Amino acid sequence: MSKVEENDKPKESLNFIEQIIVEHNENGRFGGQVHTRFPPEPNGYLHIGHAKAICVNFGIAEKFGGKTNLRFDDTNPATESSEYVESIKKDVRWLGFDWEEREYYASDYFQTLYEYAVTLIQKGLAYVDFTSAEEMDRQKRAEEASEYRSRSIEENLAEFEKMKAGEYEEGICVLRAKIDMSHPNRLMRDPIIYRVKNMAHHRTGDAWNIYPMYDMAHGQSDSIEGITHSLCSLEFLPHRDLYEWLTKNLGIHEPQQLEFSRLNLNYTITSKRKLKQLVEEGHVSGWDDPRMPTLSGMRRRGYPPMAIRNFIEKVGVSKREQFIDLSLLEFCVREELNKVATRALCVLDPLKVVIENLPEGHCEDMQVVNNPELEDSPMHSMPFTKEIYIERGDFMIDPPKKFFRLGPGRCVRLKGAYIIECTGYETDAQGEVTEVRCRFIENSKSGEDTSGVKAKGTLHWVSIEHAVPVEVRKYDRLFATEAPGKASGNFLDDINPKSLEIIETAYAEPFLKEAKQGEAFQFMRIGYFTLDADSTAEKPCFNQTSPLRDNWGKKKPKGGGQQKKKGGQQKNKKKQN
Repeated sequence: MSKVEENDKPKESLNFIEQIIVEHNENGRFGGQVHTRFPPEPNGYLHIGHAKAICVNFGIAEKFGGKTNLRFDDTNPATESSEYVESIKKDVRWLGFDWEEREYYASDYFQTLYEYAVTLIQKGLAYVDFTSAEEMDRQKRAEEASEYRSRSIEENLAEFEKMKAGEYEEGICVLRAKIDMSHPNRLMRDPIIYRVKNMAHHRTGDAWNIYPMYDMAHGQSDSIEGITHSLCSLEFLPHRDLYEWLTKNLGIHEPQQLEFSRLNLNYTITSKRKLKQLVEEGHVSGWDDPRMPTLSGMRRRGYPPMAIRNFIEKVGVSKREQFIDLSLLEFCVREELNKVATRALCVLDPLKVVIENLPEGHCEDMQVVNNPELEDSPMHSMPFTKEIYIERGDFMIDPPKKFFRLGPGRCVRLKGAYIIECTGYETDAQGEVTEVRCRFIENSKSGEDTSGVKAKGTLHWVSIEHAVPVEVRKYDRLFATEAPGKASGNFLDDINPKSLEIIETAYAEPFLKEAKQGEAFQFMRIGYFTLDADSTAEKPCFNQTSPLRDNWGKKKPKGGGQQKKKGGQQKNKKKQN
């Protein structure tokens, strides 16, 4: 009995694929088994669109107590490599899925696929065609048969063997299925199922000179592995006719292909060709650039895998193509990080503050909770000394009424520490403030305040003596328009010139020197950050995963969001700050 049946989940609460599977279980199709597969082509790095396919295939199988194969569609040696294979496996594991030794490759089946092709020829259902690509395309549009279509079975077998033996160069001839040149689905008008490629394969070396096309490999690999439900995106809907024609005419196990809408995000491109262009032309630092929509880029930026899975669940599975607001993904990221990120203090644009009524050499440990969202969260200490840094933007000489930060005669609280009052400041020849003088208010220590002094704002800060110099990289969306390239025809025209800001020297509290890759931190009042691979022992480097709130959309995304009130402060989010 499947997990869905055990939970007696009502049909109306299931997506359309799950409803079909329940019906299959009821009528006995596939013996009540659910066996799916995720079949990436190892010709690039996985992106957010692939995350949906991964979650759908692994998730649905898990719901029904089934299993999922990871199978690499490695039938084109010109574009594939072991580097991409390893990156794909890393990404699938990072999302939290395990294929439990069910790792396969289409190249595992090259001999069987070749024998299937021979079977089609022997049945009179395939022929070798020497027509040029241009003429073949014209014939398909005109519904005209090729002159080679009527060749005998013996001739086709002989020519196919020559292709296999490497006697023909690439582009000279192909093997085509003989179906129907007037079929309403153009893909069924005698499609190419094998082509010549005189090059080594990343797994089989020089063993083959011919390689199956996607349609010749995909459905047959599904059949060989006993896949029951071949789940794919809507772009493969036209391929279903050929998928079913091949398995039926070969007389082999027939899985059912089911299509769902692909994941389209605004402000984002997911074309492998365009992503590759961004990398090769140096618009980004690599496939794992934190601005890229690749899973490796999102991992480096600090996106939690559970946030991506939650996002995919919110998007849902449907047959209708739709564009999803990127703000929903960013909301899911912030929502997850708020639960797990350790709070820390970091000053990006430092301004020196001298606390005049503290003695020289004074150092007092202040306790800061690691994460107020967690019950019994541990604390960490940070040193409070006579000289500290605050953000330059947190001080104004002549502040407006609604400026709830520091100014002459004003009081603010230092996060986790005391209330301080500004007693003066110094400027340089250009009028730039170089130093602020303050006094701390006795008996105003955070958590123990009996001073009676009211502070309208709370500032983050670090001790100058103990602060750790760090590099901070602030990331924004890679593209400045919702549909990159739509207006000009060139997606490169819409690259956001402000998508990366590097702050070479910021100052963080001391414990961040021990940060590990993969850990999430909330730099209070700034955003969420994670340690980058470029870090050194002498200078940690932190990537901004997300600001504390959506800086793009004015409306909160469907499914939730953080609101702003007047003054730019977050509503009911005191715990975060």
